Amino acid sequence: MSVIFIFIDGVGLGKESPENPFFNNRYESFEILTNGSFNSRAEPKLEKDLLFKPIDANLGIEGLPQSGTGQTTLFTGRNAAKEIGKHFGPFPHTGIKRFLKKESVFHAVLERDKRPYFLNAYPPIFFEHAKKRNRWSCTTLMTKSSGIKLNTIEDVLNETALTAEIVQNVWREKLGIDIPKITPTDAAKRLLNVVPEHDLILYEYYLTDKAGHSQKNEDAQRVLKPLDEFLLYIINKMKSSDTLVITSDHGNLEDLSTKTHTRNKVPLFVLGNHVHQFEKTESLVDVKDGIISFI
Repeated sequence: MSVIFIFIDGVGLGKESPENPFFNNRYESFEILTNGSFNSRAEPKLEKDLLFKPIDANLGIEGLPQSGTGQTTLFTGRNAAKEIGKHFGPFPHTGIKRFLKKESVFHAVLERDKRPYFLNAYPPIFFEHAKKRNRWSCTTLMTKSSGIKLNTIEDVLNETALTAEIVQNVWREKLGIDIPKITPTDAAKRLLNVVPEHDLILYEYYLTDKAGHSQKNEDAQRVLKPLDEFLLYIINKMKSSDTLVITSDHGNLEDLSTKTHTRNKVPLFVLGNHVHQFEKTESLVDVKDGIISFI
């Protein structure tokens, strides 16, 4: 039994309007998980093996939610925004890094003598910049601090890791790195292939947030189509004994009328035998405990 945790950056539940890419186009995976339209009018649902809930990402703090505090809260169960009295991002604020370094979901899994794994891989230029500035994202800081190696080109070539854009095109086309192009289905198969070796597998997809900031519907479609195919394969082919958890850190992509993040609620999807562990989840603060409760 394993948990597949897919974190999708910057996706909230928006209005039924032309500015919402989920209203303009159909994405089957999201429709399956909500049993209909993916928007602010979607009703929460709880079935034997499927839960969908809109959850709070504002964390009791005024202003627009940001990735640094939102992700720290999501991965540690600590209200990071309340801790420093503001939303902060995209990187974690100095005042909340200690949560990622000592209290993350990865640390909790390791304390149970279980095996966490971060599926994302990073190119050499990422490590050069991160080390030079000592600036790490929430996911990479959490991974490093828990003693887990960050994946590199070698892991991508060994088919045990994925690049951030799922299909591996950016490394090849913009960085000149010789890796093969794959389909979203290939990527989903790769994820499922590593699941049996780990108890928690995390994959981060941040291109949704970038597309939201661009305010271009074509950018939204470009990043949502591969994500949809990727998720659809996982939903249909994952083992019944495993649990899939999908959520986000704040809204953004669902409203292309603004370049900023939104205060909309974000979706929480849980598919598998342990959906009732998340029945009382109300905000980002509660997600970590939901995962840890059955690992």
